[in-house]
Amino acid sequence: QVQLVESGGGLVQAGGSLRLSCAASRRIFSIDAMGWYRQAPGKQRELVSSITSSGSTNYADSVKGRFTISRDNAKNTVYLQMNSLKPEDTAVYYCNAKITFDDYWGRGTQVTVSS
Repeated sequence: QVQLVESGGGLVQAGGSLRLSCAASRRIFSIDAMGWYRQAPGKQRELVSSITSSGSTNYADSVKGRFTISRDNAKNTVYLQMNSLKPEDTAVYYCNAKITFDDYWGRGTQVTVSS
C-alpha cells in the first residue's frame, strides 16, 4: 500500500506555469508506475502523464511539449511541471500509483487556469 499527497495546485493565468508534487508514503523506486490524472467538471478522469519504475514516460497528446513528469526517488516524490498552461487544463489533478494489480490515488489538487 501507499498513501499519496498532492500539492502545488492553484490559480494561474493562461501561459503561466505550475509544478505539482506527489509525496508518497513509501519508497517509489519499486512502484510499477506513477502518474498524474485530471478530471474537469462534467468530464471523465483522464491520464495526463505517467512514469514507470524504469523511467519511461508517457504523455497525453494534449500536454505533450508543455508538461514534464519527473521523480526524485530520494524524496519519494513525483513531479509534474506544467508550462504554457491553457484554460482547458483546468481540472482537479490526481496522483496515481500502480502496484501490481492495484491503483492508489491521492485526494487531488485543484488547478485553475484563467483566460
